[in-house]
Amino acid sequence: MITRSAEDQAELEAPAKPRVGAQPGTAIPLRRGANLRLAAILLLVLLIIGFLIWRFLFPTPQEKTHVQVVPVGVSKIATGDMPVELMGLGTVTPLATVTVQTQINGQLIAVGYKEGQIVQKGQFLAQIDPRPYQIALTQAQGALAHDTGLLNQAKSDLARYLALDRANAIAKQTVTDQQFLVQQDTGTVMEDQAAVNNAKLNLAYCHIVAPVTGRAGLRLVDPGNYVQTASATGLVVLTELQPITVIFVLPEDQIQSVTAQMQAGAHLAVTAYDRNEEKAIAEGVLTTVDNTVDTTTGTVKLRATFPNTNLALFPNEFVNAQVVLQTLKNVPEVPVRAVQTGAPGTFVYLVTPGHTAHVQVIKPGVTVGDVTQVISGLKPGDTVVTDGAGLLREGAKVRVIPNGNAAPVQVNNGPGAPPGAQPQNAQPMRKHKHRAKPAQ
Repeated sequence: MITRSAEDQAELEAPAKPRVGAQPGTAIPLRRGANLRLAAILLLVLLIIGFLIWRFLFPTPQEKTHVQVVPVGVSKIATGDMPVELMGLGTVTPLATVTVQTQINGQLIAVGYKEGQIVQKGQFLAQIDPRPYQIALTQAQGALAHDTGLLNQAKSDLARYLALDRANAIAKQTVTDQQFLVQQDTGTVMEDQAAVNNAKLNLAYCHIVAPVTGRAGLRLVDPGNYVQTASATGLVVLTELQPITVIFVLPEDQIQSVTAQMQAGAHLAVTAYDRNEEKAIAEGVLTTVDNTVDTTTGTVKLRATFPNTNLALFPNEFVNAQVVLQTLKNVPEVPVRAVQTGAPGTFVYLVTPGHTAHVQVIKPGVTVGDVTQVISGLKPGDTVVTDGAGLLREGAKVRVIPNGNAAPVQVNNGPGAPPGAQPQNAQPMRKHKHRAKPAQ
């Protein structure tokens, strides 16, 4: 237990001394005034909060009856035929690309084609100087005539020896030797005949003709040059253009659906589009599917054949090949711009008979152009919102604008911006290309 002295106890019980310069009795009124101001501020805040809560819980009759009506453009669900299509990047590949080479050595003295000309199979292309080969042919024919004469003489002697042998007027060895001599001369004549044929072939090689029908490229060798068989350049390149093929690739996951249609005997139509997938270049048919999967890309090569009667497809051109697998008949279609994606999944705003918007979840199928197949969720005749969906919510009142002149949702980048008050950075929605995607 702590004990204090009498002086400490007296010091504690003594009243506090006022500050120097302070008037007696002023401290308590100042503290009391500050408390009053704080209480007034708190009271004002409470009154404001209470007023706001009251206005929210008990709106005026005018506020109760005011409901915002959103102008929208609509479209009715119709039915139609939709093709199931696959798209792959490809290259235009000719059936034949031939580099015309000389098969003999000699001077090029004439060219019988123009650059870019369509030449037919067997048409004259170039002429090699034939004079050396004509001389060689004459020499071969002379040797053949000489040796043919020797053979005929040997045969005549053999016939005479055989007659003498039957009369036992000549030795058997002489007859046998003459028979061998006839056989040797026969072989010599055959060699001479082969030399004649070879000389004729070389002479024919001097006259170069087109091996295939196609377009002639730029001239690679000008007349007057000495051409050789060892040259890898060639004289000209011919490219077959009609028909022509497109080799394109598809993911390996889509090949089963393609092969199933081909095994069923279907002739799958293929359309070649330009690089931007906007313009159709040519129509053809799928010819074959490669037998292996490219393990580096996970794709399979396919070949389609095109008549190319208008020469629209150019060799080595990049194109997009679209294969039509099948056509879905009489399926419900919804405009692409009506389809929304959000927390419920894929949905549209369905206009009810009471002119309110209802969030309708749908299951989409293939997409072709500006319409999408509806597998479930909608039926023909339903009305869906195509423009103005950015201002809608479940149960919102809508007003149908004729001809779909409502403010499109695609150009509204700001949340809740009314029509005509979109921010300056608003961007219009890109147009959908004519490309179909298979149902997932």
